[in-house]
Amino acid sequence: MTIETSFDSNYRKVLVAARRARQLQNGSHALIPTRSTKACRIAQEEIDAGKIAYVKQESQVTKPLVEGPAIPILLS
Repeated sequence: MTIETSFDSNYRKVLVAARRARQLQNGSHALIPTRSTKACRIAQEEIDAGKIAYVKQESQVTKPLVEGPAIPILLS
C-alpha cells in the first residue's frame, strides 16, 4: 500500500475529487482558503494545491475461472 500524490489518470483524479467533494458536503472543512462555495470546485482546488493524496493498494487482478462457455447461460 502506497500513498500517492500525483495522479496516473484523469479518471482517478475525478474519483478522488468526487470523494473529497462528498466529504465537504457532509461537513468537512476546506483545507485551503477559497472563495468558492461549491464542494466540487473546492475539491479541485485542494487537489491542485497538493493537499489531497490517496492510498493505492497493490493487489493483483485475477480473472475468475469459468468452466465451460465463457458466458454462463441461465435457464429458467
